[in-house]
Amino acid sequence: MRASEFRRAVATEFGEQYGRALLRDLVIDKLGYRTGDQALAAGVPERDVWLALCETMEVPVERRHGVGLPDPRKR
Repeated sequence: MRASEFRRAVATEFGEQYGRALLRDLVIDKLGYRTGDQALAAGVPERDVWLALCETMEVPVERRHGVGLPDPRKR
């Protein structure tokens, strides 16, 4: 997942402002008790941050593959 795909997926799933707030403020245990922004700054891949955010926010599995991308389970 590229950075642009990550940002688009977050904005589409949560909205521009709420998505930015989640990345800035929400501490996620699966990211080492860091926020999404902190994890990204520490070098955690965007895909790992996306999946951890989705799990924490209880995004349905069918929407976790990322907005605008093919569902990897259907390949």
